[in-house]
Amino acid sequence: METRLAPAPCPGPVAEGPPSRKRQQVIQAAAELFIAQGYGAVSMDAVARAAGVSKATLYAHFTSKDALFATIVGEAARQGPVEAAQMPAQVENVEAALRALGGKLLRFLLEPRTVAIARVAIAESARFPELGAAFLASGPMAFQTQVAIWLGRLHAQGAIHAPDADLAAQHLGALLRGTLHIEALLTPGFAPDEARIEAAVQGAVGAFLRAYAPQ
Repeated sequence: METRLAPAPCPGPVAEGPPSRKRQQVIQAAAELFIAQGYGAVSMDAVARAAGVSKATLYAHFTSKDALFATIVGEAARQGPVEAAQMPAQVENVEAALRALGGKLLRFLLEPRTVAIARVAIAESARFPELGAAFLASGPMAFQTQVAIWLGRLHAQGAIHAPDADLAAQHLGALLRGTLHIEALLTPGFAPDEARIEAAVQGAVGAFLRAYAPQ
């Protein structure tokens, strides 16, 4: 039986610069195994075999299975909606900026790979609490933290009235997820058309701006 360590919010390579090819092999192989077999059924030995690396190499990059899962979630998030370009320091049109960010977030959440990883975390977090903690820290909470910083800047500029930027970020995320996200999680092959996604984003941003209009 493997020993699982406490979840690491920001796992990564040990004493390395840019991500190595072997590290990326491990991340890709592990993601495919977790999605296909579930978190509990996958061992670090299986990950090493699937990635074509030694166990020493695997543990040099990731100290535990939950740290590896957190990295998978974190890298997916970094390639998704959490980008500085989507949260500009100066905003001339707040509605347009929020719709751009919201559209990217919702489309990211509805991607088959994103949905599959979320299903793994939800299905197995009761048996493996470190899995749920890793998912929260590297996915939803990472997004919420960065959005809260941005909303705080918009508040300081007078573009919105959000004295509690953390709460505003929670509200924005919840509005954008709406029912589409839960439908995606519970419905295999769910793929809403662009019109429905756009309508969801527009409605969420409209509600947010009515709640956080400048005073």
